[in-house]
Amino acid sequence: MKKTATRTGYFALRLQPSLMEEARKVAKAEGVAVNQLTTSPLLRGISVRTEEYFAERVARGDPEKARQLLTRAGKGNPPLSGDALPARSPRRRR
Repeated sequence: MKKTATRTGYFALRLQPSLMEEARKVAKAEGVAVNQLTTSPLLRGISVRTEEYFAERVARGDPEKARQLLTRAGKGNPPLSGDALPARSPRRRR
């Protein structure tokens, strides 16, 4: 199995001692590390930005140009080995 290296960034966060103590208490009560406690709000903020990014991209999109591009895609290129879709297995009833 191939292992992938993870890069970690470090950021020094200066907190008042009383705030750090409260963060430790909350993290302990939730069973997480202080690092995880502080990372969660950052991830929520980034996810909001991701939604905005895609909304901006959609607004710039031109459906007609996309249709033209897709119409030309693959023309003149024969299928390659492995291009076929796998056979579908029968659906299971629940």
